[in-house]
Amino acid sequence: MQSAVCLLLLLIIAVATVPNPVAAQSISVERVASGLNRPVFLTAPPGDFERVFILEQHTGQIRILQLASGSVSPTPFLTIPNISQGNEQGLLGLAFHPNYAINGFFYVNVTTPTTRVLRYSVSAGDSNLADPASELQILEIDQPQGNHNGGWIGFGPDEFLYVALGDGGGANDFGTGHTLGSGNAQDLTSLLGKILRLDVDGDDFPGDASRNYAIPVSNPFVGLMGEDEIWAWGLRNPWRVSFDRMTGDLYIADVGQGTCEELNVQLARSVGGENYGWRLREGVIQTPTAGIGGARPLGAIDPFLDYSHGNANGCSNPPPEFFGSSITGGYVYRGPIASLRGRYFFADFVRGRIWSTIWDLSNPSTHDGTNYTDLTDHALDPDFDPDVGTIDSIASFGEDSAANLYVIDLDGEIFRVPEPSGSASRVVAVGVVMMIGVLRRRRHRQR
Repeated sequence: MQSAVCLLLLLIIAVATVPNPVAAQSISVERVASGLNRPVFLTAPPGDFERVFILEQHTGQIRILQLASGSVSPTPFLTIPNISQGNEQGLLGLAFHPNYAINGFFYVNVTTPTTRVLRYSVSAGDSNLADPASELQILEIDQPQGNHNGGWIGFGPDEFLYVALGDGGGANDFGTGHTLGSGNAQDLTSLLGKILRLDVDGDDFPGDASRNYAIPVSNPFVGLMGEDEIWAWGLRNPWRVSFDRMTGDLYIADVGQGTCEELNVQLARSVGGENYGWRLREGVIQTPTAGIGGARPLGAIDPFLDYSHGNANGCSNPPPEFFGSSITGGYVYRGPIASLRGRYFFADFVRGRIWSTIWDLSNPSTHDGTNYTDLTDHALDPDFDPDVGTIDSIASFGEDSAANLYVIDLDGEIFRVPEPSGSASRVVAVGVVMMIGVLRRRRHRQR
């Protein structure tokens, strides 16, 4: 049976690599929704090609965009009450369980003002409505300040839930609520400034109604000094993280302070435990603030790309036009446009620029901020001019189940880089992605 599955996968890959008969595959960014209230994220349930789900940061609402009609359903999928409404607070993350079609579970990340990861269920009678009474708290983490909450959550190829958390806010990972001498991000007894890895299908804390998860035994600090939930550390404010749906590599965009913005990558085969350097390091340099920065920690991982805030500061400094003040992480494109596949798309929120690049596949232990190729500024690309509206305050990117790429503008607009009309590659491309996901899940469950 396994041989038959592998043969089918090889056949699918062979078909997918046949050149598409559509000659140009022209790109034409289209606005698919407007009038939303501070949208900050977009995603879709596994295998659902009819809808995408949009988060409104401060209303606490999850809205459904029906792809066939191009309309946002008037009734929210869910409204989460009592969320905080600071600039970086609110409804920040959404992830559907890998078996959502069977169990109906989905997870959100909200600040209230603590960070809470909650589980809900879809209603029994209407797939466009969630059951608000089904709320179950997975975990809760105190936040010293109102910013640097992180907020992304997502399931990995291993079916564990990953949770990205900032350092607790303020400046320099310093002050009330921050570990004296090291900051939270370098303190393995704090969950702040980390990426956590949780098994939400288990419960290691049956006597604690506020903690409803198990800790994977393969987490790097199980049985060692450090919180068992930690998967990676040394992060300031990871604003948008994503798995490459084809390779399983994890991309982490970390917002800098006053100097460098950075992109990190963790290999799919990683066993976890990577330290990305903050607060000692900002990008590839020592954090300039006196008493905060320091030498690169032993074994720490530098970014594969960093860029400056426009001043001469020692960042790895791509070409002069690549500068900004607040990175927004995105996705490695795996959709139907052949010319874009394999490119990692990201943006700068303050400058409103969309960029893409290709990580050069070098070992992360050797990264020095220059480990990329073909860095492209799409502000200079007429193909990325939208048909209507303006792309400026880029709060996030999104993917639908067909791997089409979306751009989420905090001003209320959603844009899509659409599938080329007449494309014959859509079904086979999606089939490859879905088959690889199935094989990975089978291997994981057999371990």
